[in-house]
Amino acid sequence: MPAAAPVSPSASARHWSTEAVPPERRLDYWVGAICEAFLEMDCSSREARHFDGRLVSVASGALSFNQVEASTQDVYRTRAAIARGAQQPFYLITHRRTPWHVVQGGQRVGLRPGDAVLVDSARTYELHYPSAVEVVSIQLPRAWVGQWLRQLDHPVARVAWRDQGWGQALSAWSLQFAHEPELASLVPEHLLADQLGAMLSAALEPAVAPTRAGRDLAARARVLMRDRLDTAGLQASDVAQALGVSLRTLHRAFAADGATFADSLRGLRLQRAAELLAQPRLAGVSVAEIGRRCGYADASHFVREFQRWHALTPARWRRDRLSH
Repeated sequence: MPAAAPVSPSASARHWSTEAVPPERRLDYWVGAICEAFLEMDCSSREARHFDGRLVSVASGALSFNQVEASTQDVYRTRAAIARGAQQPFYLITHRRTPWHVVQGGQRVGLRPGDAVLVDSARTYELHYPSAVEVVSIQLPRAWVGQWLRQLDHPVARVAWRDQGWGQALSAWSLQFAHEPELASLVPEHLLADQLGAMLSAALEPAVAPTRAGRDLAARARVLMRDRLDTAGLQASDVAQALGVSLRTLHRAFAADGATFADSLRGLRLQRAAELLAQPRLAGVSVAEIGRRCGYADASHFVREFQRWHALTPARWRRDRLSH
């Protein structure tokens, strides 16, 4: 599939850059920036005299996607900072290029590029970046994480390895935002949150063995989803309620089947759109209307999703099929 076109900067994105201040003040500026964007932390760097850093933060509902590019540094979350803070979110951190390590609960965890680690800001931690920092750090409210993980309080950082199970999917998904955090503003908030939550649960909690009941539930969910594809804003909670199961049970059924609710819904919608675009009797119906009939309230979002999935724009797909 071809690479997607660069995303235009989001009007809701917040930016910080050490270029805004003289070199001698850059590390102090950076400490203030990360405290403002995230929460209170201390930071030191052996390159303090030549420090360079940029931070972009994009909100999506309760979540926040943060792209950090900066000089080598060591970050500390202290007991005093925890005592002064009102919020204690989690952070899912993924580095793009170089090894680094995190310390929490007395345990040091070495990480490779692409490994995703979940850090609890209610506990002291250290983040050590021996080389330049190129990460995405996704801020997750504590209550939100509690909806997805059975064990909320954990003494050490939890890792989703880039080459193991659902960690592969979570790594690839997270790294998209390390490149372009503005992507978070282009996807409906509930779908983004559902997809992340489902992958986080599948990657960090014990694997669920496929069962006949689970496969049947996933199949029934897909039937219901097909029936409601024209419903913009269809959520996993809507499907779970209609099927009489909990949201967690529904997501774990999809995970055991090797899928997520969000990806399954996207696939069903784009498959339906491809079928409608290929029908001669609908040749006069606009691309935007085809998207609306498949649950896309925003025409530009539909075009981007269709092109990523089918490697062609909806208009080109239609021309190719109707010209035969």
